[in-house]
Amino acid sequence: MPPQAASDLACDVLVVGSGAGGLATAITARKRGLDVLVIEKEPFFGGTTAFSGGVLWVPGNPHAERAGLSDTREAARTYLRHEAGNAYDEAAVEAFLDAGPRMIEFFERETEVKFVLSGYPDYHPDAPGGAKAGRSVTAAAFDARKLGREIARLRPPLETITFIGMMFNSSNEDLKHFFRATRSLTSAAYVARRLARHLKDLAIHRRGVQITSGNALAARLAKTAFDLGIPIRTGTAAESLSVSDGRVTGAVVRDAEGERRIAARRAVVLACGGFPHDRERVSEAYPHVKRGAEHLSPTPSGNTGDGIRLGEAAGGAFEIRMANAAAWMPVSRVPLGGGRTGVFPHLVDRYKPGVVAVNRHGRRFTNEANSYHDTGAAMIRDGEGVDATAAWLICDHPTIRKYGLGYAKPAPVPIGRYVRNGYLVSGRTLPELAQAAGIDPDGLVATVDHYNRGAARGEDPAFGRGSTAFNRFLGDAEHRPNPNVAPIVKGPFYALKLVMGDLGTFDGLRTDTVGRVLRPDAHPVAGLYAVGNDRASIMGGAYPGAGITLGPIMTFGFITGHHLADEAA
Repeated sequence: MPPQAASDLACDVLVVGSGAGGLATAITARKRGLDVLVIEKEPFFGGTTAFSGGVLWVPGNPHAERAGLSDTREAARTYLRHEAGNAYDEAAVEAFLDAGPRMIEFFERETEVKFVLSGYPDYHPDAPGGAKAGRSVTAAAFDARKLGREIARLRPPLETITFIGMMFNSSNEDLKHFFRATRSLTSAAYVARRLARHLKDLAIHRRGVQITSGNALAARLAKTAFDLGIPIRTGTAAESLSVSDGRVTGAVVRDAEGERRIAARRAVVLACGGFPHDRERVSEAYPHVKRGAEHLSPTPSGNTGDGIRLGEAAGGAFEIRMANAAAWMPVSRVPLGGGRTGVFPHLVDRYKPGVVAVNRHGRRFTNEANSYHDTGAAMIRDGEGVDATAAWLICDHPTIRKYGLGYAKPAPVPIGRYVRNGYLVSGRTLPELAQAAGIDPDGLVATVDHYNRGAARGEDPAFGRGSTAFNRFLGDAEHRPNPNVAPIVKGPFYALKLVMGDLGTFDGLRTDTVGRVLRPDAHPVAGLYAVGNDRASIMGGAYPGAGITLGPIMTFGFITGHHLADEAA
């Protein structure tokens, strides 16, 4: 560790990272009277949050209560115990269930942050304690012009999930108008208004300013931080922690002007986004990467495990211990032109009727309309024993024109260029498609024939597509009798290759319920805290519902901020 010396800057609390965890901690601590400084190594603030759906899973939240949706703490506790299994952490879960609703109330009362109730069911709504609705809330849309000149530093949304830079709400209500634009005057008018407004914003501001989802949450948190006088110093990387007499007292950082020291009178809070781009740790933690499979994470490339390395260097405990080290997400590699590629997270298309996923043998291996985490885990299991973890989404021509497939948009957007650049593979017949995609032709033909026999009746006897409220939520509600099931019959046919990705890591530094980083002997490292994906997930590698990362992340940021203020009092 570098020796302690006179600092260029000083504060009560130094927060390293500007996503929801770091900013929630900073805002709460500042509201309680502490002097807070946030640093961020990337040129943008917002972290992974700015790429996310902006959904928070918080049982007992006030929006559900106002909507008259019945739920109980015992039901939520039962559900989490069922989901986490042997990894269930009673103390952390109780802290989360206690503080989560208060966190929502605090941010909506005291800050620019606002939420709306989401219609998402829990991902396993039929499990003990599961809920059909009410536990997920979504960040309300935001006019980014309220950030003033700071809008230039807000991380843009993930390029591959926008349309000419225009964002979509993470709810099904927004997307359905775009899917129906060629079949409904109401939807066509909705889309026309959105496009006109967006093109005007591009002309004036060179980016979309009517922002939604995680981009809106990041902007709302940052606007609050700026209003409270909390500096967010972007382009400033923490290189090491300063330690004096066994206590973390600040950090040595590097910015455009060189190295400087920041003294933290009360604490340093690590909020660097976990380790999805730390190649060494990913190779150790991800089973498919261990055996040589491709992995593409759509998280910010700066999430390279800095916080975990800093925490370990100060004596904090970290271990790869969860059955699932990350929130798995099936993704595809997108050619963007000019030698650039992007990563597309498959959040919606898998649920649509007429789309199935097969492995290299042409066989289905899971219910494709399950959550991205469950589908990803199924891909990993299916790839055991081989050096590739991949799947192919299969559909016919009417389906791709109605719903699109991955980065390929529905009609009226042409799809020919996606075939020409290799993103999509097409074939006039299923055997021709299989040959072009490298899939076993006999297996694919047999699989589609078997699937179509049930699909003609709106059924999926093999895997039960459409059997849960969550399956149906992201299907096509207007398709009868099953919003997730339709035959695959009319060529040309299309295939899109999926590989594994993630939305963030679950393994992290060991902490107590107030965020103090713990040593291997379970004693805290004095003056050091971790929030967000730098601290180990309370879910033990499970993914019970939409927003299961951001809900606890903001809740524990809220808890940590209050604890720091209480300690200073």
